[in-house]
Amino acid sequence: MCYPTPRELGLAARALADEHPGEVRLRQAGTSRAGQPLWVLSIAAVGPVTRTRTPARNVLVVAGAHANEPVGGATALSLARRLLHEPAPRAGCGWHFLLCADPDGADLHRTPRPYSLLDYHRSFFRPPGPEQPEWAPSLLPPDRLPPETLALTALIDELRPVLQVSLHATDLGGSWVQLTRDIPGLAEPFAKSAAELRIPVENGASDAAGWPSPGPGIFVIPQPGSEAAGAFHPEDTRLSTWYHAHRYAGTTAIVEVPMWASDLVDDPAPHPDPRGALRMLAGRLTADAALVSGVRDLIRPGPPPYEDRATAPLLRAVDWTLALIPRIAVEWTGAGAPTEATAAYIASIDAFGRRLSLRAAAMLLRVLRAQGHPAAPGLDRLVTGWCEDFAARFRARWVPVATQVEHQSRTVLATYERLLAADRSP
Repeated sequence: MCYPTPRELGLAARALADEHPGEVRLRQAGTSRAGQPLWVLSIAAVGPVTRTRTPARNVLVVAGAHANEPVGGATALSLARRLLHEPAPRAGCGWHFLLCADPDGADLHRTPRPYSLLDYHRSFFRPPGPEQPEWAPSLLPPDRLPPETLALTALIDELRPVLQVSLHATDLGGSWVQLTRDIPGLAEPFAKSAAELRIPVENGASDAAGWPSPGPGIFVIPQPGSEAAGAFHPEDTRLSTWYHAHRYAGTTAIVEVPMWASDLVDDPAPHPDPRGALRMLAGRLTADAALVSGVRDLIRPGPPPYEDRATAPLLRAVDWTLALIPRIAVEWTGAGAPTEATAAYIASIDAFGRRLSLRAAAMLLRVLRAQGHPAAPGLDRLVTGWCEDFAARFRARWVPVATQVEHQSRTVLATYERLLAADRSP
């Protein structure tokens, strides 16, 4: 099983709709900046419907919000097929799948069958925050939002989903779930699925540092005004499209699954010296970023060469990533650094720092190669070495695509089931 491209997703969805014309509908919800269709696959509800002939509830599943996380599209198709054979979750509920929220970005990041972290980074791309459909509202004014974001928010306004699920992935680590509201009881089926599939639970995820955690790997995004540490990003999570469903009393779940697993992120033992470890990691991150910045300066004779359509997205992403790093290093060594932390949390921070500089270097290498730049071989050796060190440090093991898909699918269904159970309880 491989990761499908946006075009392959559309073709497979069309075939599914043709095979089940009474239950499945494929429609275009919008158009990307480059003119690609944004496809929505809908599975009809079964059982009672309202007088307006619309289902009493809707679930919206969003795939492909991050270009470098391709598993979501495969999960969406697999889950749609499962719902056709297991209709219980469709009782009074329509299911809708945005198959790829950023097809332009997905075309720039190609991972059809990565066998190693180096393979994964050879064609790596992740756009800067303002160009990511879910994050753009937290970084841009309303009149500058990209069409992908406008299509997504319009879809939420139309469906008013009781549950929105955003399918994400991490290159190396474990699985975890972020929630905009707590869903009681989710930790149990989530942990059961992860254990059966040999996927570690990332119980100290750096993306959710300091957030309330009702169970291992389950994190609830703090309410406004809280002092939780956050995820070392400039975006305000609560301004993202994740919270757009709250206008209609909906809840959003973000389901993360790893491409390569590491048991280090599932270690609950106390770390002997968290502050010392963070100082070391901040120093390494700063030094690594300086190496990448030095190479970036070699192709900066004047204003950034963003007019080159082939390299412009890559260079914008490189500069965005490098600009994040100084503030992250300060946060790791500042007064807010924890005096107590688990080994899993420090491992998650370690992985987070490694991937930042590695991603910037990998995208910059693509530019250098396209330009035939003499610095390309040296940067290639750096990227290769960092990938090898990353995999060795974390004892990375590949998680088959089918396993990634199965865990995400189980988690989506469990999230919906537990949400319904909570709504029915007194």
